Amino acid sequence: MLIFLHILGNNIVPIFTIIILGFIISNKFDLNIFTLSKLIFYLFIPGFIFVNLYTAELSFDMLRILFFSIAYMGASYLVAIIISKIRKYDVSLTSAFQNSIMFNNSGNIGISLITLVFGSAPFVLGGKTPYLTLALTSQVIIMVFMNITMNTIGFYNAGRAKMNVKDSMYQILTMPCIYAILLALVLKYYKIEIITTPLWPTLVYIKDGLVPVSLITLGVQLSKTKFDFGNIDVNIAVFTRLVIGPILALIFIYIFGFYGVIAQTVLISFSVPTAVNTALIAVECDNHQEFASQEVVISTIFSAITLTSVIYIAGTLFPV
Repeated sequence: MLIFLHILGNNIVPIFTIIILGFIISNKFDLNIFTLSKLIFYLFIPGFIFVNLYTAELSFDMLRILFFSIAYMGASYLVAIIISKIRKYDVSLTSAFQNSIMFNNSGNIGISLITLVFGSAPFVLGGKTPYLTLALTSQVIIMVFMNITMNTIGFYNAGRAKMNVKDSMYQILTMPCIYAILLALVLKYYKIEIITTPLWPTLVYIKDGLVPVSLITLGVQLSKTKFDFGNIDVNIAVFTRLVIGPILALIFIYIFGFYGVIAQTVLISFSVPTAVNTALIAVECDNHQEFASQEVVISTIFSAITLTSVIYIAGTLFPV
């Protein structure tokens, strides 16, 4: 019981505190969710991806994590399709349901959680955090993959009920994160040094802003969402994301042969709630905003329980 309370207090509570602050501030000042979503999509996400991809050590294990992510997303897509067929969803709700299952909060909650888990006991040795760099690099690969697919497949999914293929592709190509990825890879490949330039501190400030702004935005979204714990479709999506999702991740971890820090990171990362950006994408594309928002909020609330269990299970199954 003590270990659960330790995990809850040190890893989960700090994240939810920022979300609650966003909720409180939004209720007092009525913050604009559209403005916050623009800041996240067009500034903070591209900056975060660029800095982390530019500085990441891309080893073979990182490539395996990328293949893992592709396999996991494919399995999640199939699960979403099967459930949608059973429930007889229309095209627009099927798209919203797919996004809620396929895309998890690997950025704001995932990065924050991995930092807290591997930056605190029992992973601190002699005042140092020897496992944190590997864990964060693994998490960045997952987050980059999640952001690429979310801002391409996710936008296409959300827009296809009301847009044709040409318009959907145009919206995808207006997302700056795609160009941030390409620029980071080109600079990395040609070994062009920018860390010593005056531009680098600016990029680092932008990168550091993603987590708090995204968590605050989630709190703002929560304040504007009507809670309906009796919505069966939302509950199915939440159960699939928080329960079936970790089970799928565990299966693929054994298939890919991960162990230790990487196995723990992957399991935790693919057990986080639905990405807040799926709700923002739904807002941008006007596609089942209420369903998407409720699913994000309710999955985030219940993840306080499920993530505590997953962190404990990860440490038990894959010790370092």
